[in-house]
Amino acid sequence: MVGDTLLALALTIFDLLLLLAQNIAPPNSEAPEPVAWYIAVPVIVGVVAPIVFRRKRPLWAAYLVVVIAIPHSLLELGVAGFSASAIMLYTLVAYVSRKQALAYLAVNIIITGIQAPLQMDSSAELVTTFIFAGLLLAFCWALGEFVGARRAYHAEVEQRLALLETERDQQAQIAVAAERARIARELHDVVAHAVSVIVVQADGAAYAVHSNPELAERAVQTISATGREALAEMRRLLGVLRSEDGGGERTPQPGTQSLAELAERVRAVGLPVQLDIVGNVDDLPAGVGLGIYRIVQEALTNSIKHAGPGTAASVKVARVGDRVELNISDNGRRKAGALVGVSGGNGLIGMRERALMFGGTLEAGPRSGGGWQVTASLPFGND
Repeated sequence: MVGDTLLALALTIFDLLLLLAQNIAPPNSEAPEPVAWYIAVPVIVGVVAPIVFRRKRPLWAAYLVVVIAIPHSLLELGVAGFSASAIMLYTLVAYVSRKQALAYLAVNIIITGIQAPLQMDSSAELVTTFIFAGLLLAFCWALGEFVGARRAYHAEVEQRLALLETERDQQAQIAVAAERARIARELHDVVAHAVSVIVVQADGAAYAVHSNPELAERAVQTISATGREALAEMRRLLGVLRSEDGGGERTPQPGTQSLAELAERVRAVGLPVQLDIVGNVDDLPAGVGLGIYRIVQEALTNSIKHAGPGTAASVKVARVGDRVELNISDNGRRKAGALVGVSGGNGLIGMRERALMFGGTLEAGPRSGGGWQVTASLPFGND
């Protein structure tokens, strides 16, 4: 409104200077009598005042200018009336619509067509006035079209930016949900394995505490070591969630190189495990290596929990071309109705999700001759 106020003030000053010049000019019998100040000033101020509010109330301001411009033109007080009408035409084109601007232009043409012949005696002066008015109104219309197009363009850009921000936020939420799901799978595998080992060892220690104290002591030591390892892995995973800048301490995630250590821990629990690795699996991508480790860990955990006493397990990891074939089996006897993969079925679901994540497959079920087996095939590619 500051710029519009200055524009209205400039037009007011210009018309007042014209009025002052008429009052101080020497008397001329052919010139009309100058209009009294108390009549001219309110009309001049009234015709330019709506310019100040043209952006907030464009239609109201435009037609108010039309009404006050009639006496302003009849009294021949200057150029403020016609200038204000031209400014309002530009305003309607740029800020309202072409339809409203066209209606406003028609009203101005009708009023000018009626007033001009009544005030002008010379046809040449009449033609000149119409040509000048037509050019000025055409220029204001074109300027309004240009500014309106720019405003529409900026509005569309702002809308697209808002949409991109929304999409970015949604993508961030999706990424957060995916990361939470990944962390949940990791925590499930860590906790399920550790708790299964601890439960088995605790039961064994309870039975052997009186008859074989040394065995009970080893079981308790295994419980302690398993619990510490689980806590360390949980701290690592939770540290990823807590770290905002990504600059926290990082520890290597387990992979195929950790399978021998996993098998040794499971043997210490009391489940004999035969581990066979065929081919070089040490240079696999980190994600595939972690997936293989977690699938083997979960399958052995299920054997510990469900296979029963006297069970032996075997793990075979074979690199065949651009795929890794897994086979984890045991010879245990599960209770009727027992589901493998745990509590709530999340273990089996988690193994399948890990295989599908890399475009692989996983099957689990009883094997011929008794026992249970898990087979998986994970592609890794070379690109």
